[in-house]
Amino acid sequence: MAESSYKITRWPEKERPRERLLQHGPQPLAEAELLGILLGKGTRKKTAVDLARELLDRYQSLQKLFSRSPSELMKVKGIGSAKAATLSAAFELVRRFQSQKEGSKVSFKRSADVASHYLPLMRDLRKEVFKVILLNRANRLIKDVTISEGTLEASIVHPRDVFREALLEPAAGVILIHNHPSGNPSPSEEDLRITKQLVDAGRLLGIKVYDHIILAGESYRSLADEGLI
Repeated sequence: MAESSYKITRWPEKERPRERLLQHGPQPLAEAELLGILLGKGTRKKTAVDLARELLDRYQSLQKLFSRSPSELMKVKGIGSAKAATLSAAFELVRRFQSQKEGSKVSFKRSADVASHYLPLMRDLRKEVFKVILLNRANRLIKDVTISEGTLEASIVHPRDVFREALLEPAAGVILIHNHPSGNPSPSEEDLRITKQLVDAGRLLGIKVYDHIILAGESYRSLADEGLI
């Protein structure tokens, strides 16, 4: 078969995903067609839509596809660095959009507010990531800082790293947050040990630890809500 037969530009115009989107909007398009538009071009023997179908077949759902790193995406034949970067950027934009609230700066008044902001950002992560959220006196978000990635251990999550940025800002208080890729939000003994260590250190520094929130899938646990802080 000639190379040109694999090009979407050879399809009837009314069947081309990009043209259909421009004419009718994105809603009528299948997931593979939308991904194909992001990919832009296919290979010599596969259209961009074919590549998109392979990605969906390989990872079984958009949620699982969203959690893949660029290096993992590049393991699929036909997905080079440019395509992997485009997909990863699009997935991250979706996560950030889902976490943003309309209006002014983000404010956290309860654990549910924190969870609704960070679940879209962290639910697809495949390793544990520990962050400290810095708050001003009005409980508005100043910034968040990633302290560690990987297995959570007290030797890795050190008070000096957790409170360094809080002292520089300065922050009135902090919220600790990390994810459980297993999907089980229950705190481990190590989680509780780290929490106590950081609460005690914050007390000495005059920086209140308001909460430690564990995210897992679509659920979360707040140690403050459960009286564990």
